[in-house]
Amino acid sequence: MLKLLAAALLACLSTAVLAAEPPITIAAPQTPWFGGFHHIVDEYQKDTGNTVHLEVSPFDGLLAKERAAVRSGQSPYAILIFQVQNFVEFYAGGFLQPLTAIDPKFRLDPQVYTFDDTVFWNPTTGRCERDGGILMSVPVNPNVPVLYYRADLYAQHHLPVPQTFDQLLANAKTLNAPPRIYGFVQRGDRGTLNIGWDFLPYLYGFGGDILGDQKQGDFKVVLNSPRALAALQFYVKLAHEAGHPNPASVTQAEVIQDLVTGRAAQAMITVAGAAQMDDPDKSAVVGKIAYAETPHAAGQVSEPPLGHWLGGIPHNLPADQQKAAMAFLAWFQTGKAQMDYARAGSPPVRRDVLTSSLANDPHFGWMRPLAESLQHARQPFFTKDAPGLAAVFDLKLNQALAGELTPAAALNQAAHAMEDILQKDGYKTGILPDLKE
Repeated sequence: MLKLLAAALLACLSTAVLAAEPPITIAAPQTPWFGGFHHIVDEYQKDTGNTVHLEVSPFDGLLAKERAAVRSGQSPYAILIFQVQNFVEFYAGGFLQPLTAIDPKFRLDPQVYTFDDTVFWNPTTGRCERDGGILMSVPVNPNVPVLYYRADLYAQHHLPVPQTFDQLLANAKTLNAPPRIYGFVQRGDRGTLNIGWDFLPYLYGFGGDILGDQKQGDFKVVLNSPRALAALQFYVKLAHEAGHPNPASVTQAEVIQDLVTGRAAQAMITVAGAAQMDDPDKSAVVGKIAYAETPHAAGQVSEPPLGHWLGGIPHNLPADQQKAAMAFLAWFQTGKAQMDYARAGSPPVRRDVLTSSLANDPHFGWMRPLAESLQHARQPFFTKDAPGLAAVFDLKLNQALAGELTPAAALNQAAHAMEDILQKDGYKTGILPDLKE
């Protein structure tokens, strides 16, 4: 007994010696990739002896907590994990401490993706600029959509993996046998970039866009273009001809549930959902799901949207907390940590991990499509009120999918509302002529 007590005391003393940083709390979202992040936090604590607490909030409630934290006397969180649509608000508002102000020697590892340079901020120009910009955050999750499809059903029906939207629709119609199985399931619920984020691969894949060249200061609204109209008409057509009977109410969680229960033959959702596909405790389709890049219209290219998550350090923290937060972010971006992160089911943010031998394992069949997608994925908003723009986008798309508005009316109304928001925020903007009904 004395030997056991001595061993336990020695272990505690050893951990105390390793624990070089004070405890920190991370504000984290309840998302499909959170399980892997929770695992990697546990690994960090084992490796370093440092203590990390996780305060997990539902997706829709996290932003409010983080906004309150950075405006308080002292943030209760040492690291904020925030979705990229909110990054301009945090950067431009001075709510995050530049990482190199905490540690002048810190650099983002060259293997870590910069995600359309959204980790950098130039306060003089108010733009994301790698040259002349300041490093503000470390990527936490590369949230882009990929195509999930039932490889067994594709083989049974001799279907090609779709490269174009026409091929996708044809495959969906072939596999559609409701109520047993839907040929394709889409997210249609509205929020702050719910249906909007699912629609973006179609918008970009038809050659459309929301705004002009934002990184060069062009904020003209171009959402109500003929190409955007073709994209929305196709999105509605796919939903009603080969999809869920109530497409406008379907959430991301329901899309994933339809996939793992075998009720969806295909879907185009965040790559983070892949971890559930081969989980025998959750999935009835273990080993049957394959992955590919998002399709595109004939003559166009696949351009999925970025919806990644970033980790930043609040400005209103004591120096020792900022230093402790930096220690975690520096460890998190290492190759070993990112490989463990991937094995735990969360998509990594390093290029070398995504293209490693791990990608040869069928269980990680999503890795190569993700690596390919990240070469040309696009950031939707570089604006202060991206959530406001996203909410308008979602509302009008949802109304089009529900049949409450025609696609042309939905895009016209969204475009005018976006122009108003941008004008109020001080952006130089404009709008295209209305689409004809």
